[in-house]
Amino acid sequence: MNIARAPLVLILFLALNGPLPASSQIDPGPYDILITGGRIVDGTGNPWFSGDVAIRDDRIVAVGHLGGADATRVIDASGLVVAPGFIDLHTHSDGRLLNDGTAQSKVRQGVTLDVAGESSSQAPRDGMDIPGDGWTTFTGYFQRLEEGGISMNLISHVSYHQVRRVVKGFDESPATPAELQRMKELTARSMEEGAWGLVTRFGSGGPRHPGEVLELARVVASYGGNYASHHGSEGYQQEGEIDFAIRVAEEVGIPVHLFHFKIRARNNWGTIGRHIDQIARARARGLDITANQYPYTAMFHGWSSFFPLWVREDGPDAFARRLRDDSLRERIKSDPDFIAWAEEHGWWEGIVLARASLPEVRRYEGMRVAEIAEELGVDDPADVVIDLMAAEGGSISGIFHTMSEEDVRRIMRQPWVAHASDGSAINLDAPGVPHPRNYGTVPRVLGHYVRDEGVLELEDAVRKMTSLPAQILGIADRGQVRAGFVADVTLFDPDGIAETNSFENPKSYPVGIPYVIVNGTLVIDGGEHTGARPGRALRGRGFRPAGPVSDGAY
Repeated sequence: MNIARAPLVLILFLALNGPLPASSQIDPGPYDILITGGRIVDGTGNPWFSGDVAIRDDRIVAVGHLGGADATRVIDASGLVVAPGFIDLHTHSDGRLLNDGTAQSKVRQGVTLDVAGESSSQAPRDGMDIPGDGWTTFTGYFQRLEEGGISMNLISHVSYHQVRRVVKGFDESPATPAELQRMKELTARSMEEGAWGLVTRFGSGGPRHPGEVLELARVVASYGGNYASHHGSEGYQQEGEIDFAIRVAEEVGIPVHLFHFKIRARNNWGTIGRHIDQIARARARGLDITANQYPYTAMFHGWSSFFPLWVREDGPDAFARRLRDDSLRERIKSDPDFIAWAEEHGWWEGIVLARASLPEVRRYEGMRVAEIAEELGVDDPADVVIDLMAAEGGSISGIFHTMSEEDVRRIMRQPWVAHASDGSAINLDAPGVPHPRNYGTVPRVLGHYVRDEGVLELEDAVRKMTSLPAQILGIADRGQVRAGFVADVTLFDPDGIAETNSFENPKSYPVGIPYVIVNGTLVIDGGEHTGARPGRALRGRGFRPAGPVSDGAY
């Protein structure tokens, strides 16, 4: 530096403090990728700023005005927003990525990291006969995933229900002390193999065995993991389910994250405020509780979810037998849980048949139950539901129109709520009528809710898909456009980003996202998938690179 030409303030700084620290100096290049002239929205929620972003290997090495720097590839980002790659906190991509590692529906949205494992994680599988998979542990699953190659990154939780299934099968009785000990050992092993935390999914009303969940959460907490909860009811029994999540945070001392926070059933519309207050009070007491939300008024899962627990217990084969037992039909139809849960799911006018297996049932894909009943000439749509479920062995998937737009917007504005899809990394050949969120969650937020409706500011919406999810997960080097961070970067046109699909025609990729970089490699280039598969399975804090070392002390 020419001291004679330096500003007086800088001369005084150097005199008092010595040379500038290395962290304040900009890497001079050359670079692998140089993104120039963009509007940088860095993920923190701070206002955008103009500048360039330089990438070498898998890291962002410089952010600033880097004109004239040498780079192998220069991307002109004029008119584009340069943001961190988006992190999807709730997905079902773990099994799908094994079949198609290109992750088309996700990376085309700018998503560079999916979080999976809800309901039934890919491990442990000890003693389970699952043909063709060939692994029982997270070590084996992650190895299979990376050997095949993936275009995005993946994190997986370990599912309480998966652990319990290994130990007890479909037996819903409380675990014996020996069985609980085995469940704790499997959980500890999973954490040492790279699982990120513990996830649960309950039928309406919360866990049957809360003590078991608390014990496994304590194991996970000892490895620095988190606890994530999928509620069985976001309607009439939601208060009790949130109370249990708060109990886990309080008794275990672990960060708690709630999947797809919502209120459903027309009779509940407008009451979401009491659940927002419920969580806000817990946060005010110092409990680390956050949530995510998908930006739609309809949800997607199996039709089985609105059947009473007694019909579903003992596994899918027993469920199918009860559905086919005519002597139980009136008992099912008159069960208060069946009536309440069907109402929660949108009742017969709001429940859509989205995916089935048999040709005679697939012909109704995309139709609502009331429409199917009318076509068949059946007076009671509940009979249609039971008949179709019996034919399919209980495996029909559905879309449920059951939420209000005002409630969606109110939840979206909460600072501790992130965006997530509850979808999967799929392509345009996906079976049935998928939920549009698989293809359009990010552009719906940034196009519809930010640009068109003004529900959120752009910078805050990006924060809710980048640094907030990274904070929730405890990831220190992703979620921001910042020197030293991993080069997961998405470039999008704030005026042109848009979903191109609908509930009626969901299989369509978005527009306005021309470039997506994963671990320093271009995966979307000029709007097209490059075929690159630079993604990784990210291991949690408890990961033991040399292999599990748990001595069974749990």
